[in-house]
Amino acid sequence: MKVSPAQSQFGDESSPEPPANCQPKERPGLVVEKETLSNLEKPASTHSKPAHLSKGQIAARHISLQSIVDSIATEEGYHGYEGSALPMPPINYTRWSELSIQRALLNSKLDLEKHKNEYGSGSRAPSSQTPGQSSKLIEMSTMREIMFVGVCAVSHLMTQAALGQALVPIDIIAETFGNVSPGELSWFIAGYSLTVGTFIMISGQLGDIFGHKRVFAFGYAWLGIWSCFTGFSAYVHNQVYFDICRAMQGIGPALLMPNALALFGRAYAPGSIRKNIVFSIFGALAPTGFVIGGIFGSLFAQLAWWPWSFWSYGAAAFGLAAFSLLAIPKALSDRPAVKPKFDWTGSLLVVAGLVLVNVAFNNGPLYGWGTPHVYFIVLMGLMCLGGFIWVERRAINPLLPIHALNSTVGFVLALVGLGWGAFGVWIFYTVRFLQQTRNETPLAISAQFAPAVIAGLVAAGLTGFFLTHTPVSFVMMLAMIAFLAGIIISSFQPSHQTYWVQTFVSIVVMPFGMDMSFPAATVILSNHMPREHQGLAASLVNTVVNYSISIALGIAGTVEVYAPGSHDPLLANRNAHYTAIGLAGAGVLFGVSFFVKMMAREGWKVMAH
Repeated sequence: MKVSPAQSQFGDESSPEPPANCQPKERPGLVVEKETLSNLEKPASTHSKPAHLSKGQIAARHISLQSIVDSIATEEGYHGYEGSALPMPPINYTRWSELSIQRALLNSKLDLEKHKNEYGSGSRAPSSQTPGQSSKLIEMSTMREIMFVGVCAVSHLMTQAALGQALVPIDIIAETFGNVSPGELSWFIAGYSLTVGTFIMISGQLGDIFGHKRVFAFGYAWLGIWSCFTGFSAYVHNQVYFDICRAMQGIGPALLMPNALALFGRAYAPGSIRKNIVFSIFGALAPTGFVIGGIFGSLFAQLAWWPWSFWSYGAAAFGLAAFSLLAIPKALSDRPAVKPKFDWTGSLLVVAGLVLVNVAFNNGPLYGWGTPHVYFIVLMGLMCLGGFIWVERRAINPLLPIHALNSTVGFVLALVGLGWGAFGVWIFYTVRFLQQTRNETPLAISAQFAPAVIAGLVAAGLTGFFLTHTPVSFVMMLAMIAFLAGIIISSFQPSHQTYWVQTFVSIVVMPFGMDMSFPAATVILSNHMPREHQGLAASLVNTVVNYSISIALGIAGTVEVYAPGSHDPLLANRNAHYTAIGLAGAGVLFGVSFFVKMMAREGWKVMAH
């Protein structure tokens, strides 16, 4: 419709036809007042001619309009932001008319309805924080928040405790199954890490479909069941049965960790200080869990019977499953209104591919890489992974959106894989060094790793500070340096040296690599994923962390067997440590490259908090 001179905006004798985007748009579920629409559709001749207003009068009219908009927001139950209920259109002191006021009022109500449709009435949009805003997206009392953070963060402790309870008393457990070769011993750890890293890819999407709280509680229950079955392998006297139970036990943490981080991602605003703190607490419990698992595993193995460590661990997992149903807020148990379809084809291909490649790398030291079935398994695994990428590019609801894997994500995941792969080799062969070369008992080894708990807490506190005051790329570079430094210190320690000179220093330094790399990688991916895909962001980091530990053990085992001096336990251990140095050294090079790249692109950019 055309505007008559009577409707012209102030300061001009005529005005062009209003742009199309100013016309009211009808949206589903929105009822607009008939009076507003009728006023917009009235002929130009029916409007009264406006008087010439001063700037002060126009400003007063603008304030009045803001009051009308605020009242509408209050009536509609909009309480998402502090301050003004809705942003106001800018004041134009040279062009202002009754028509623009009516259109601004209508557009404000349309924006309100859009916000309600997207986030629900009274909810907070997941936007970046401003001073004075709450960092919690879910309202919780202090006690509820402590229970919520505790039961979720303990899942990381339980994951690493299951590693320590089998690794530290590994020789005592192996005696139950007779003559076990060093290559077969590595499966005690590799089988568990394999399934943790592999099935995390699936559990993130399961949480997105069935609800993160439900999948999280089920993960604790699954962990308890298969921990008990692992203990019963003492009656079977079969190492293969033990390895299978350990692998099934690893599915429990695979269900737990990504959904725990997804719950954190849904409960706390992106970039908030609280979110950084809870992620740092989550990472800090990794060394604590390993030490606790090693202590209890050693206590039962030396003073009672080793299966009791797995049965008591299972009982604790059952208790945490029940407690999680009470501690996690009800607001986080909602299922999505429209369930996304599960990517069955992609899931089967990625699980098959990751398992086959990992089995080949860990069987290489046992059967030799010249054995046909070893490299045939590798080829089959690579074909499955290639098919997985092809399927994901065409899937409606892909398990792993390929478009999300940009160069930044690739750098971060590569750094995590190199650093944690080196850590897996270090932790396994440091324990073997203390057992075989220094003849330490499992309880003595657990006591020697106890300083890692304090170091982990200090590292977590520093990580929280670094994440809010330095770029994430800088934190990742520091983590890689810590991994490399700790492994170098451990690799060259003499057989009969005192514990305090090198072993202690190495054990204190390594948690800084763990507790810096894990939260930093998780925070940056979580902040770059929408709330409905928080499970995917957490899955990527956890998959790389645990899968790299398992496959790096296979690589180190190959070096241990084929490198010169393999019949000397000390030289073989050193060769495996050199493998860890190579992985960590590559991590440092990647970390420096990533930091330089991000500095060139963004400068000294600190994450918003």
